[in-house]
Amino acid sequence: MRIPTLWRRLGLAVAVAVSGALTACGKEAAEQKSSADTAVQTEQQVQNKDAANSTEPRLSEAEKAQVEAMAADLHKHIEVLASDEFEGRAPATKGEELTVNYLAEQFEALGLEPGVVDTDGEPSWFQQVPVVEMQIESTPMDIKGEDFDKKLQPLTEMVAFTQRQTDSSALDNSELVFVGYGIVAPENDWNDYADLDMTGKTAVILVNDPGYATQDKTLFNGNAMTYYGRWSYKFEEAARQGADGAIIIHETGAAGYPWEVVSGSWSVAQISLAAEDKNADRVAVEAWVTGDTAKEIFEAAGLDLAAEMETAKTRGFKPKSLGLNASVELNNKLRTSDSRNVVAKLPGKTQPDEAIIYTAHWDHLGVNENAEGEDQIFNGAVDNATGTAGLLAMARQAAAMKERPDRSLVFVAVTAEESGLLGSKYYAEHPVVPLDKTVAGINFDAMGVLGPMRDVIVVGYGNSELEKLLEKAAEKQGRYLAPEDHPERGYFYRSDHFSLAKKGVPMLYFDSGSDSFEHGREWAQKKSEEYTAHAYHKPDDEYDPEWNLKGAAMDLQLGLQLGLELANSRDWPNWYEGNEFRAIRDASADSRK
Repeated sequence: MRIPTLWRRLGLAVAVAVSGALTACGKEAAEQKSSADTAVQTEQQVQNKDAANSTEPRLSEAEKAQVEAMAADLHKHIEVLASDEFEGRAPATKGEELTVNYLAEQFEALGLEPGVVDTDGEPSWFQQVPVVEMQIESTPMDIKGEDFDKKLQPLTEMVAFTQRQTDSSALDNSELVFVGYGIVAPENDWNDYADLDMTGKTAVILVNDPGYATQDKTLFNGNAMTYYGRWSYKFEEAARQGADGAIIIHETGAAGYPWEVVSGSWSVAQISLAAEDKNADRVAVEAWVTGDTAKEIFEAAGLDLAAEMETAKTRGFKPKSLGLNASVELNNKLRTSDSRNVVAKLPGKTQPDEAIIYTAHWDHLGVNENAEGEDQIFNGAVDNATGTAGLLAMARQAAAMKERPDRSLVFVAVTAEESGLLGSKYYAEHPVVPLDKTVAGINFDAMGVLGPMRDVIVVGYGNSELEKLLEKAAEKQGRYLAPEDHPERGYFYRSDHFSLAKKGVPMLYFDSGSDSFEHGREWAQKKSEEYTAHAYHKPDDEYDPEWNLKGAAMDLQLGLQLGLELANSRDWPNWYEGNEFRAIRDASADSRK
């Protein structure tokens, strides 16, 4: 579930590639998508009226048996993966060893083949992902002005970290400059850094983007977050502007998650892909501050935060020095190691060099000694033992088929999603099947545990032709497709499908919705909100044997059917016209003729 996930750090190359593509497509793509979303909702309200009123899923006896079997598999594997023994499945820990070995053993027992060739030329289940783990200790952040001196306390008032893979990093009396949303988007005629030299300065930035803030459908993508709204983009853009540091002001609504998610995610060891330049091009310090702390800082600068936020919503906003300086020191303990993606393959019988890929991240947050209470293990049962177990459940069904599909099926359990989609990013740079021959992909992350739902939620609805195939399969189950409930939270950029999407591969990320066959919509929405408030990225995300996993199994059934349909065809689905990834995919079209 991509509440940063709540996660994470997408690399500079991602921002550059996406920004360039967005510049090419611009407002036209955003407007097309906005109008498409509205049209899709209206059309589906009519076409899927019967599905919306149905009282139970439409499944044959054989399909019911498959759902039962997959649900049983999910229970079995989630219980293991989310157990205390696996210690929260943090990369480069004992939890990783247990997890990747368990997955490899299960794939092998199912009859799949290792998907990777190691450095000795031997088949392997493991794709080595070189990472650097940093345990970061932060001093309080000292904010000083002419008549103001406040030391912000780690975790309760701020969190500070760094992408630089060095023993220490710091801000030393760095001038604070409010840069609004911290966005440079030429296609939207928007530049929050216009005429500003950020050398020696630290950017103070709002989360999300002006479209969300104004609810103006013609501005960026309206309520739906664009990549410009992601915290990862904001840190990257500050670095491109030459800033010393970057501080994001937390808002629960705009971010999509409470402060506890921020403090929990960045108070544990941070993982990043090993970089030859040690990430020297990143700002020295990346940080968040609470909303209340930000108000106090702005008051010390003689400004009203709410008023400045209003000004930041308007085109032509001018950055403003706060007349305050920030100092903080970070001491880092570095450990270099190889984490692992687990890759299994079911080779196709006639076109084995072409593949459909299924992804899910196996990692979670591990053990956090700073967590309140006695339980310090972040088990990550929903996020994402469910999706990881789903790969095994689908693999069992695929391997048991009497005849293999024409194209290959590749199952990739990726590492370090919670640290910035690192495992999927590495796979996208080093694919086992060339990306131009990767037909399509489906990602599973934080699957539903509340039973069958009428609606199938597509994250980033209106992006690719894969949705037509998914809608067809969903209708057979007596279900209907729907856009995500909270497009303002930017989930499309928060899970592993994005790493391949930005390389042009058509990717789907869908999940059970919130329209329960048995209990209705209000019940399901309340349960989802309870999970986000009390369990997401917290120790309470634990396995419950009472979960109804038939809904998750039905989602997996959809994914498997869609993949097999493509695997037994010569079709090459694409992104819709106007999508920012369409040009990237089209550029490799000749290799698929």
